[in-house]
Amino acid sequence: MLTGTGAHGAYHAGALRALQETGVKIDVVAGHGIGAGGAALAAIDGASRLWDPEGVWRGGGARSMYAQRRYLRSGGGRRVRSRWWWRIAGAPLDARAAAERFADALWELIRGAAPLARPAGVALGRRFSEVLVENLGQPGFRELILVATDLDARRDMVAALLAEPHRHDFLAPRVGVDRRSEVFDLTGVGRDHALDMVAAGVTPPLVSDPYLLTFASDSFWRGETHRVCDRPGALQRLLEEVASAGVRQVVIVSGIAPSAAPHRLRAACLDVRGQFGEFQTAAEAVALRDAIEATRIYFESVYLVQPTHNAIGPYDLDGAYDEASDRRQRISELIERAYEDTYRQFIEPVVGASGERIARRVEPLRSIGGSAARGGS
Repeated sequence: MLTGTGAHGAYHAGALRALQETGVKIDVVAGHGIGAGGAALAAIDGASRLWDPEGVWRGGGARSMYAQRRYLRSGGGRRVRSRWWWRIAGAPLDARAAAERFADALWELIRGAAPLARPAGVALGRRFSEVLVENLGQPGFRELILVATDLDARRDMVAALLAEPHRHDFLAPRVGVDRRSEVFDLTGVGRDHALDMVAAGVTPPLVSDPYLLTFASDSFWRGETHRVCDRPGALQRLLEEVASAGVRQVVIVSGIAPSAAPHRLRAACLDVRGQFGEFQTAAEAVALRDAIEATRIYFESVYLVQPTHNAIGPYDLDGAYDEASDRRQRISELIERAYEDTYRQFIEPVVGASGERIARRVEPLRSIGGSAARGGS
C-alpha cells in the first residue's frame, strides 16, 4: 500500500525498486494520495517510470507538480459559493501538473513505441483499464485498489480492478451500504474513471482546488459533477477495502518519519507551502498509526516501511534544508533512502525468513511503507 502526499511519493519509487529488484511477489497494489499514481503505474508493470532518469520523480518537471498559483482562474464548471476574491484566486497550490505528470507516464507505457497523441482523461482511463484487464495474471501486472474522498457525497470513493472470485465478493452488497454509490468497478462500467481516481488522489485537500469528477449519466449519481480529493485519514478505509479483497499480508510504504525525539523540534515554516506541509505530515502520521492499530486484526501480517528521518515536506519538490545534517537534501536522496530502508526493514529481515515466519509475523510500527500482497512474498 502506498500512502502520502506530494514529494513523499518519491519514497515509493525507491521502495518499489527494491521490491522489484528482489522479485517480491505482489498480487495487489493499493494507494491513496500521491500513492494512487504510484499504484496505478505499478499495476501495469510501470513502477520503473517512478525512478527512471526521465521518470516522474527524477525528471525536471517534478519541481512544478505543486506550483504556487500565479494566475487567475475560471469557474471550473461548478457553481461556486464564496467571496469574489476566492472565486478568482482559489487555493494557493495547483495540483493539475501532478495529475498530468502521472497521466503522461501511464500513456507512455500504454502506447509503447507508437507515436500517438495522449487521449483525453476518460478515454485514457478506459484504455488503462482495458490494458490491465487484458494482461491481468501476466508477470508485472497486478490487481489495483484506489481510494479518494468525494466532498459532495461526503464519503470515500473506491476504484478496484480485481480478479475473480475476489471481485464478486468485493462488489457484493453490504448491510446499510449501497456499493454502487461509492465503488468503481474498473473491469466494468466504472472503467472510464481510472485516471479520475489517480487525479483525485494526487489532489491534496485545502491547499488545492478539488478535482472535478463527472459521473456517467447511467451511474448512481446520474451525471453529476462532484469535487473529489485525497484526505490524510483515507489509509484506514484503504486497509479495510484491501482486507475485503482477500489480502492477508500487507506492506505499507510511507514517507512519514516516526515522531521526533525530545528537544529535536524543527524551526516552524512561515510560507504557505511549508505550513500546509507540516499540517499534512502530522495528520498523516497520526492517521497511519491509528489505521494500523484499527485494522491489524484483518491481516495475518502487517509490515511498515518508513524513513527514520525525513526533512523533505510534502511540497518540497526542490528538496529542503535539513537542520540535523546542516545541508540541503534532494528528492533523489529520498528515493535512495527508501531503497535502502526497504532492504533493511523488510527484505532482509522478512523476505529472507521462511514462509512460515512471514505468514505469522506482525511487525511493530516502524520504518517505511508501500504495496499489498495477497498470499505471501
